[in-house]
Amino acid sequence: MKKGLNYIITLLLLVVVAYNSVYFKKLSEVKAAGKSKQFNATAYAQDYLNGKLPSALDKALDVNRLTALLKADPETGFQKYSHALGIGNIRFFLVKGQGEIAKIEEDATTLLVQQDTARQLIRIATEYVFGNAVRDASGLININEFDNTMDFNGVSAEVNKIIREKVLPPFKKEAKKGDEVIFTGAIELNQAHLKLDNIEVVPVTLQLVKKSQ
Repeated sequence: MKKGLNYIITLLLLVVVAYNSVYFKKLSEVKAAGKSKQFNATAYAQDYLNGKLPSALDKALDVNRLTALLKADPETGFQKYSHALGIGNIRFFLVKGQGEIAKIEEDATTLLVQQDTARQLIRIATEYVFGNAVRDASGLININEFDNTMDFNGVSAEVNKIIREKVLPPFKKEAKKGDEVIFTGAIELNQAHLKLDNIEVVPVTLQLVKKSQ
């Protein structure tokens, strides 16, 4: 009789534990929780471009000064001014400058950038804006902030999309040969195979100074 009573008590305890271990949520609540955890690449990219990047662009090196430094002492130039996420020869720089429009093509606008006695032709990308240059050149974004590489790559995609849709259209509509352009942006260079004769800037800001008539 005592054994039977112990068995019943044990069984009741197991039922109580099992009951308290199982709970139910509404499907709508589960879906809402999942959505709240989804990464918003668009919002992140907007905050990066409008909130974090401007201060870094203020400190960007003039593109003529950068190329002069890289010609004279490439090791120091890359070490001091470039950023990249991993080990490798591909590095990114933030640059700024001002130049006169020398040529307008479908995919790029070429500027003659002069500073003191230095002068060079710089291409501003106006059609094919892709890659990670703007995202990585500042060194402000840490890959460890992200749960997965898809979210991280999504930032580049959204940054480039904003540039294509917001920065480039008004510039392309108004730009004329001879106009002055004040620009900021990012460039990609290969440290092992350094070529400085055809630098292309992915623009972040473009300000036209119209040629007087």
